[in-house]
Amino acid sequence: MVGEPNYVKTICGYCGTGCGLVLEVKDNKIVKIRGDKEAPVNKGQTCVKGAFAYEYVHAKNRLSSPLIKKAGKLVEVTWEEAYQFIASKLSEIKTVWGPNAISLFACARSTNESNFVTQKFMRTVIGSNNIDGCNRT
Repeated sequence: MVGEPNYVKTICGYCGTGCGLVLEVKDNKIVKIRGDKEAPVNKGQTCVKGAFAYEYVHAKNRLSSPLIKKAGKLVEVTWEEAYQFIASKLSEIKTVWGPNAISLFACARSTNESNFVTQKFMRTVIGSNNIDGCNRT
């Protein structure tokens, strides 16, 4: 039925805890979040970010495409141009300052596979062991 809420179980992405959440979705928009009482990590409890920070998903001023500063102003560009810009800047830093001038901070909420590729990129492509993450504490 149109307009009836749909409930979607998910995992919060704000930190490495992995709390279970239940999203209330109405007309393809998140309207409420509550903790999943069946989730063993949080047993229905949420922090303030997990409960209320979902509004960014539908924010009118949320970025939907990459921006690059040109002539002192941020200009909307394609993803391809943004990737080329990033690659050229990383190459420039590596050439001028050496590979150890680049570091990377990995995410605890990423999969093992994603973190593996991240560290391989840093060590193989960049040539630096300067990689860390919040999951080592």
